[in-house]
Amino acid sequence: MIPRFFVPPPLANGREFALPSNTSHHAAQVLRLGPGDAVTLFDGQGGEYDAEIRSATSRAVVVMPTGHRRVERETPLDLTLVQALVASDRMDYVVQKAVELGAAAIAPIMSVRGVTRLEGDRARRRVEHWRQIVIASCEQCGRNRVPVVHAPIELRTWLARPSESRSRLLLAPSAGEPLARMPEPGPAVEILVGPEGGFALEEEQMAIAAGFRAVRLGPRILRTETAGPAMLAALNALWGDWR
Repeated sequence: MIPRFFVPPPLANGREFALPSNTSHHAAQVLRLGPGDAVTLFDGQGGEYDAEIRSATSRAVVVMPTGHRRVERETPLDLTLVQALVASDRMDYVVQKAVELGAAAIAPIMSVRGVTRLEGDRARRRVEHWRQIVIASCEQCGRNRVPVVHAPIELRTWLARPSESRSRLLLAPSAGEPLARMPEPGPAVEILVGPEGGFALEEEQMAIAAGFRAVRLGPRILRTETAGPAMLAALNALWGDWR
């Protein structure tokens, strides 16, 4: 498999440049790539570039893009995962799998029963960490569009924001309506997933008042880090690019 690397835009054919330092280190020291090796580059603006390594040292890897391909691997659904914050390793898992499963945006929110709260510098560092996970996941799964990671905010604040989503879905084990029986959503869909123990009753009521529709996936109660990816997979299987 040809290695894929994200580089900041803009990319252009026929212009040699050095990969970012961390990417250069990974290419030369971890993957042991050298002059003449083929790589694929993308800048998040759409499509991807065939490229060749021209030189590789411990300090820099120089590449030359040789051709642009308009390949896209995005689901037709515009999916936003609104995820209640969980412990750091489990949140990393959610972000990684959300990218693989086609989420266009990830919005971490803080809720009454949530055990994790992020503010100020700590929140900014965490968002940057998640963005690096997003980029690595795009490199791995073949996506050429880099999903957005929003800064963590209170659930109440998120619900008060205007939304362009025609379908806002609250994942609730007690909901009477299963996902498979609801009408086809979209194309813009928001998925709201609560923390361990679920949302407080007043939070569910606020979400429903803001236009969310309570749905369930099945008879089993999923962990919070499982629920979001499972919902993304189900939406793609029913109405996205898994059909």
